[in-house]
Amino acid sequence: MQHATSDTTTSIAILTASDTRTLENDQSGAFIDQALSASGHFVACREIVKEEPELMKSTISKCLQNPEIRVIIVTGGTGAAPRDITPDVLLPMFDATLPGFGELFRQLSYKDIGAAAILSRAEAGWIDVNGVRKILFLIPGSPNAVKLAIEKLILPQLGHLLDISSLERT
Repeated sequence: MQHATSDTTTSIAILTASDTRTLENDQSGAFIDQALSASGHFVACREIVKEEPELMKSTISKCLQNPEIRVIIVTGGTGAAPRDITPDVLLPMFDATLPGFGELFRQLSYKDIGAAAILSRAEAGWIDVNGVRKILFLIPGSPNAVKLAIEKLILPQLGHLLDISSLERT
């Protein structure tokens, strides 16, 4: 049984974690921007962030403090290489995670890339900011992985996730 979908839209920040990409050659960030915009979301911020812990934290903090932004998608830096620090830096900031996101991402990736899917550290969750849940997705940087995450997981459930993340706890 599938959850009902929602047409709720929001403002989103897209951050590409990379020491080498620029906005001009960032295919993954461009795809995310196009796909989200085509779905009615507003891309409020799109930046390249060097894979330096303090810079990543400060950029995320800036996005979190923007009251318009409810979703942050970070692409890149989720692999197993020594410079892939996105989850190491950002997961400690999370108030809660959505383990199913990473699990399902790796399961779907396995169909495309085989056992290399175990090298992905894709994650999702949220950070509470002044009583507002800000949803974060940490996804790989490869264009094929980004397409999979956006089309198969994020877009189909983003509206519903936005709806339930704004509910008050009782």
